[in-house]
Amino acid sequence: MHISGHDFSCITPEALRGTKSIDAWFTLKNRHYSAPDGRIEGLNLGFNTPDPEAAVTRNRSLLLSELDIDPAQVAYADQVHSDNIQVVSEGGTYSATDGLITAMPGLSLAIQVADCAAVLLWDASNHIIGAFHAGWRGAAAGILTKGVRSMMREGADPGQIESFVSPCLSQKNFEVGPEVAALFPASYVDNISYRKPHVDLKGFLAGQLQEAGLKASHMEVREECTLDEAGDFYSYRREGRQSGRMMALIRLNR
Repeated sequence: MHISGHDFSCITPEALRGTKSIDAWFTLKNRHYSAPDGRIEGLNLGFNTPDPEAAVTRNRSLLLSELDIDPAQVAYADQVHSDNIQVVSEGGTYSATDGLITAMPGLSLAIQVADCAAVLLWDASNHIIGAFHAGWRGAAAGILTKGVRSMMREGADPGQIESFVSPCLSQKNFEVGPEVAALFPASYVDNISYRKPHVDLKGFLAGQLQEAGLKASHMEVREECTLDEAGDFYSYRREGRQSGRMMALIRLNR
């Protein structure tokens, strides 16, 4: 999806194309754009980066304007790699949180990533949406399992929930130490092909969603690897502290 004006590019979940009840986007790096006062190439949307706060604020404002999102109606997670989830009903930044859930029409939920997965969940029939930050810590702690259960408490039906798992590290690039590998089932860890263990984060997240009751046909897991595709994605493993952040957004319209 290309957005007019600044020609920002985003990925839109396949299941939501052509629908009106829910909107969702995952921003690309958009390397053709740079904030006049920014230090990071592209549309960096993360405050925890070397870019000045004013540059990131401007980038966010431009993106929200292009997407026709009210800045006052965006809930941001102040992410800490936890399994903490909050049910929210108004815009603002929610501290020490890696998951947001709402049934409030017009409220957008936002997650920032650079190698971790942003996972968007929605039950269009019961009007519940969720957005989750899933790196290895949150994934191993079961943030998606907890997220689905939290959405169910708000009225969602797991059989009706659909999901989008954003581009993130692929298994061949997700090298971890043995202490991290031990947190995941052996079926999602390759201990043979590489010098150190490699975790299949995407597969593990998809497995968590299916175990929580989601149908495989309701799941979109993007194949792109953030480390491999430097032109489209930021990657903390590739760029270190100089990495920008992409953003996933989801909004319930009615």
